Amino acid sequence: MSVRGLTKAFGDNEVLRGIDLDVGRGEVVCVIGPSGSGKSTLLRCVNLLEEPSGGTVRVGDAELTDPEVDIDRVRRRIGMVFQQFNLFPHVDVTGNLTLPQRRVLGRGKAESLAVARRNLERVGLSDKANAFPAQLSGGQQQRVAIARALVMDPEVMLFDEPTSALDPELVGDVLAVMRRLASEGMTMMVVTHEMGFAREVADRVVFMDGGVIVEEGPAAQVVGAPRHERTRTFLTRLLNPTACEEPGEDRSGKE
Repeated sequence: MSVRGLTKAFGDNEVLRGIDLDVGRGEVVCVIGPSGSGKSTLLRCVNLLEEPSGGTVRVGDAELTDPEVDIDRVRRRIGMVFQQFNLFPHVDVTGNLTLPQRRVLGRGKAESLAVARRNLERVGLSDKANAFPAQLSGGQQQRVAIARALVMDPEVMLFDEPTSALDPELVGDVLAVMRRLASEGMTMMVVTHEMGFAREVADRVVFMDGGVIVEEGPAAQVVGAPRHERTRTFLTRLLNPTACEEPGEDRSGKE
């Protein structure tokens, strides 16, 4: 996957300001940074959930930003997992995994069911095939959402803070599934605040702030020994929230 000169503005608000980024086949890249830095917007522009204001995005031999591209065909190569699970509440887990296959890929009932079962096993939820989303914990719902993306046989998986909506005790099971995917060679781009995961699993870590890439490199270097002062300040505040807090400072906000 290749991103070149990517920009995105909402009115006068320039959220992305010329992003250049490559993600190689089988590589895991974690994107970190403060709220409002453009991380989630970058991810949404990569699969054109948001239309970039400028620049190019390529996945394999297809340029997603080409006006002539068959975007629905190309999107099939990109799996997306959101903060919220976005499961169909009126059908069971198996239905959530088979419906997209049948409607988008044209698979038959038997094949789509076999693929669904295989991917439920990958995320450790074979025993929940007949459960409805409301009967599952948040962590289980997120693992179903990962399985739903996997049944489409994506070349690249995008994760937008997949554990941010979960209770702390449920985070580990979701991260374990992501670790397994990484070990299987899945190409992954992950927006996350889970620094332990980034240090352990990522091949590279990208730190964004103000719509630009401030620093990128091997996980051990960016997380463990960042070179840029802005990266060091962010990580200090993230790992020890009271360490740099100034009286009256407002660090709230959503991206």
